[in-house]
Amino acid sequence: MAKKYTYLFSEGNAQMREILGGKGANLAEMTNLGIPVPQGFTITTEACVNYYDNGEKISDEIVEQINEYIEKLEGITGKKFGDEENPLLVSVRSGARASMPGMMDTILNLGLNDVVVEKFAAKTNNRRFAYDSYRRFIQMYSDVVMEVSKKEFECEIDALKEEKGVKLDTELDADDLKRLAEIFKGKYQAAIGKEFPQDPKEQLMGAIKAVFRSWNTPRAVYYRRMNDIPSSWGTAVNVQEMVFGNMGDTSGTGVAFSRNPSTGEKGLFGEFLMNAQGEDVVAGVRTPETIDQLKNENPEVYQQFVEIVQRLEDHYRDMQDMEFTIEEGKLFMLQTRNGKRTPAAAMKIACDLVDEGKRTEKEAVEMIEPRSLDALLHPTFDVAALKKATPVGSALPASPGAACGKIVFSAEDVVEWVKNKGEKVILVRLETSPEDIEGMNFAQGILTVRGGMTSHAAVVARGMGRCCVSGCGEIKIDEEGKQFELAGRIYKEGDWLSLDGSTGNIYGEAIPTVPATVAGDFGRIMGWADQFRALQIRTNADTPKDAKQARVFGAQGIGLCRTEHMFFKAERIKAIREMIVAETVEQREKALDKLLPMQQGDFEQLYEAMEGCPVTIRFLDPPLHEFVPTAEEDIKNLAVEMNITEKHLRDVIASLHEFNPMMGHRGCRLAVTYPEIAVMQTKAVIQAALAVQARHPEWNVVPEIMIPLVGEIKELAYVKSFVVKTADECIAKAGSNLHYKVGTMIEIPRAAVTADEIAKEAEFFSFGTNDLTQMTFGFSRDDAGKFLPAYYDSKIYENDPFARLDQNGVGKLVNMACTLGRQTRPDIKLGICGEHGGDPSSIEFCHNVGLTYVSCSPYRVPIARLAAAQANIKNPRK
Repeated sequence: MAKKYTYLFSEGNAQMREILGGKGANLAEMTNLGIPVPQGFTITTEACVNYYDNGEKISDEIVEQINEYIEKLEGITGKKFGDEENPLLVSVRSGARASMPGMMDTILNLGLNDVVVEKFAAKTNNRRFAYDSYRRFIQMYSDVVMEVSKKEFECEIDALKEEKGVKLDTELDADDLKRLAEIFKGKYQAAIGKEFPQDPKEQLMGAIKAVFRSWNTPRAVYYRRMNDIPSSWGTAVNVQEMVFGNMGDTSGTGVAFSRNPSTGEKGLFGEFLMNAQGEDVVAGVRTPETIDQLKNENPEVYQQFVEIVQRLEDHYRDMQDMEFTIEEGKLFMLQTRNGKRTPAAAMKIACDLVDEGKRTEKEAVEMIEPRSLDALLHPTFDVAALKKATPVGSALPASPGAACGKIVFSAEDVVEWVKNKGEKVILVRLETSPEDIEGMNFAQGILTVRGGMTSHAAVVARGMGRCCVSGCGEIKIDEEGKQFELAGRIYKEGDWLSLDGSTGNIYGEAIPTVPATVAGDFGRIMGWADQFRALQIRTNADTPKDAKQARVFGAQGIGLCRTEHMFFKAERIKAIREMIVAETVEQREKALDKLLPMQQGDFEQLYEAMEGCPVTIRFLDPPLHEFVPTAEEDIKNLAVEMNITEKHLRDVIASLHEFNPMMGHRGCRLAVTYPEIAVMQTKAVIQAALAVQARHPEWNVVPEIMIPLVGEIKELAYVKSFVVKTADECIAKAGSNLHYKVGTMIEIPRAAVTADEIAKEAEFFSFGTNDLTQMTFGFSRDDAGKFLPAYYDSKIYENDPFARLDQNGVGKLVNMACTLGRQTRPDIKLGICGEHGGDPSSIEFCHNVGLTYVSCSPYRVPIARLAAAQANIKNPRK
């Protein structure tokens, strides 16, 4: 039996979303409910997949079914496709299974040609309406099917209105519109090299191909990547009998929502235009009227519409976004779907639907898109001001939020401008380094020329809740000259700049921001989410401020404290540099003794902030070269400050040089070479825990010491021996029974495949998926942004593997390590502390493989709580 690629609306239902797409399934559902819907048929998503598999050609089998269903539609409507006397005109619209508003293309009035338009004018006794429909069709077909810019046509409309001395399209008469149709056909012929098609079936096949093609336009591909929609889904095509809102003053068209999409308030919200077609409402050519004014235009239609809206919301149990047309006083529903809404509105609608008895608490949790919570937790731009602004560039949206400030080019200048001048600033850098951390903390936002979504700037900014746009390769930066060039304009220190970390847009002006507000509904949703999730949620935090913020957002502990970030403060970096230049163990220990009380104080503050929740502290990880200067002047000054010769310092710096430092002398390798580092850090961790436990006997402080970059069990055993000896001595000296754990990061593929061995020494695994991804793919995460776009364009990858966990490759290593680790140590704690810990699809994977917790930046904690709940609702743990 031949595969079925076409369905009448009367043959489908809402459950057939995967093959009919969202729009087709909902049109079928409304038909089944007896709601007035112009009839038609849907060409399935499988036909779109077939189109691409067939070298972007519609197969003969599908063409045959389309022609068969056109005949069925003719039978339903009593009209004939291409008939001069009683023509069937149709719209052709896309409809993927996931809602993609504005991402795909639509064509109206298909079936008109030079002959039909005249007969249509006579039949309707409305010549102006007929030619208005024809010129619109020519314009849409040219733009969508043949890719002739719509601006070409809009300029002609504006020129004719100016010639006629009128302001609105509706003031043009039938002769004007006929003249426009002729001009438009001329534009088409000039651009394409042949006449505008007169055969309706040729028009239809061209339109269907265009909808299939629109699935792979740059904007659609970007939207899919942003919303985790697979390219393999394809889009359906809906061919529907036209109804006309532009037939005169008793006709109209509009868009409405059953609740306010901005606030979530219950009540009809929308706009309409009389004597118009759909695109007029959204194009802004005329100012629409609010939906409540419709009762003045046509009270009966308004009342019917209100009843249908309520019926649809009750049926779908969600806020509906609807399109409608009134043709000569008769109402038709063209679409309904669960409406897009702001995050605040989503929270309110979900809670209200629970209160109204339409949804359960579990269903309310499933209704919220986890990523959307970002907007509730960070500043945003003033909406009115943003509409007036034009981006001067764009790059990677590395950390969400909005930032506005004056440009500075160094971390030191950030601190100077903020502390001494009281200015708000944006830090612009070629790339950031750990030394920039204080400046990044004081800046409103960060813009970098280099780096990807998991670059240093991106990771640190997300942890701090700072807006960050990274990897803007179009910028030509002169950090010494304190200026950069972008889009042909020079920006100097002190110039205003605004960044949108949620979109990656860069604005060369000051745009006011609005602080984030978290409504009471947020707390209700989070409380419900916590009831349904199985995963624990921890945070990556290096400072008491970050830790406290994470606790406010609901973190249940710290999954990663990066101790190296504590060393870059001015009074500390001197001690770490003394350690680096030391030539004997005794000299190193003397330098480390200076750091010990500082580290202990830091850890005490973290334990206090976590109030007895677990704290995982990663020992020193980065290569030592990151702590020494590279600029000539800085080297000279440091030599004087440290009372050593410049040659000695240069020799030390040269000895630290590595061709690939990310795979060099770092992590546990530092502790193998210099065990005294691990000894000092162990003392700081344990002594801090003992002090806080003594102050808070009601808490159960259990420090977790994490040895990074282990690839061999003997490495871990060697370093662990120093940790255990030192920790046990500290605990015995205090006369305490303090418990602690020693574990490791799994971030080297060899560690994953030998996890059964490593688990003999490790009491917990924490997957460092940033490095694990880097080493599995062989990518440098800071450089991958330069070539990954070509991989997206070529459909080799759909997503950035540093932003969304590669479940087929890296995920297999994680799963393997979990399985092997449990075989050796059934009660082993398993977590993830890479950036993937805040990505909803990666969190679902972590839930499914049985991790104990995920750890993410403080501002992603609510996202992780919600995503973890949705994962457990979808696939409950036993």
